Amino acid sequence: MFGPQDHMFALCAYKESPYLEECLCSLLEQAERSQIVVSTSTPNAHIADVAHRHGVRLVEHEGPSGIARDWLRALSCCDAPLVTIAHQDDVYLPAYRSTMLACMNEEERPLIFFSDYGELRGTVAQDESRLLAVKRLMLRPLAPRPLRRSRFLRRRVLSLGSPICCPAVTYCLPNLPQPVFLDTMKCDLDWQAWERFSKLEGSFVYSDKLLMRHRIHEGSETSALIQDNTRSREDLEMFQKFWPAPIARVLNRVYSGSQASNALDA
Repeated sequence: MFGPQDHMFALCAYKESPYLEECLCSLLEQAERSQIVVSTSTPNAHIADVAHRHGVRLVEHEGPSGIARDWLRALSCCDAPLVTIAHQDDVYLPAYRSTMLACMNEEERPLIFFSDYGELRGTVAQDESRLLAVKRLMLRPLAPRPLRRSRFLRRRVLSLGSPICCPAVTYCLPNLPQPVFLDTMKCDLDWQAWERFSKLEGSFVYSDKLLMRHRIHEGSETSALIQDNTRSREDLEMFQKFWPAPIARVLNRVYSGSQASNALDA
């Protein structure tokens, strides 16, 4: 059984995000408190000030940054079996941690926990959209407890795209391969991780409760990767892990339409 001491939030901070403090406050306001560490590969006075004012441990890393490197460095700061990598622009609702622990404790061998989520368009909450409805429909088969352990089912879900919101995920590190993330993709490294995990014995633990909100804004790394076509190339590579090349290309053309949802005016 996992207890309160078995979970940590690792908050990845990058440069000078105006949303960093809002994210940190949402972690501090959880119904049940966890240890929190702020991890950064771009040390600056803004990050140090936010961490200091809220009494949260700050770990500054040397060397070049990158999404996979930064996430792995954040995990390395934690000495708990359950870790949530919090993204600095997002917010977590107060019941995230307590719901996660309750769900994880229902399973004999959990791999990851993830929840439903909403979006923040700049500062405006948007919990309903066509894209969110599609993702919820894709994940619905994973909600019943008896189906959480089905490798076949979760691979079928992932073969149609990646409906799992990365910042909504908590990792059960003792049950996952190391390194958790591979440094071979810039945009789809989370989908790549879910695909690797989907082959393992254990449970994908999904809660259909809305427990966090992911922020969409023009300065995000995802927006930049969409603009230079990195995401489309990596999406095709991921589809080819599940389908023959001709089918993968058709799915990729359809899937590319979802990229428009990352624009603020979508």
